[in-house]
Amino acid sequence: MNLSSRRLISLPALALLWATAGCSSTDDRATAPVPSPDADTARLCQNLHEQLPDRIDGLDREDPEPHSELTAGWGGSAIILRCGVPRPAALADPQAYGAEVNGVGWLTEEQEDGSYRFTTTLREAYVEVTFDAEHAKQGAGSLTDFAKPVKRTVPEGIAS
Repeated sequence: MNLSSRRLISLPALALLWATAGCSSTDDRATAPVPSPDADTARLCQNLHEQLPDRIDGLDREDPEPHSELTAGWGGSAIILRCGVPRPAALADPQAYGAEVNGVGWLTEEQEDGSYRFTTTLREAYVEVTFDAEHAKQGAGSLTDFAKPVKRTVPEGIAS
């Protein structure tokens, strides 16, 4: 194969790459898997969704895709909330780290990428809040903004 025929083969591939890139979304909205809780848990989560603040730590609310009353976000992917998640396996670990913030218990899990996942404990629904690695460097103070709406909408108890 000579040099000119290589160019002919490469040009269509390059054109296809440009077309694909042109059609791809430049929207950098966060995404979050939507949990699949039972109907009672979903009702609690929908009530929580309505009570969540518009701003947390100076970050505007920007709910992730796909849109759901079971998820919420602030600052793109800086803080993501998912309600109705399954019981975290780490709750069975006696060495797991937990904290109470304004009357709400949280299981704390550092992730491999430097982000942190916090999941409510002793509530009728598990509410998970993830701070990306950058926001996690600021500490867990943002959990105070979640305490009031969680206490109002997700009763104390054991999630099923």
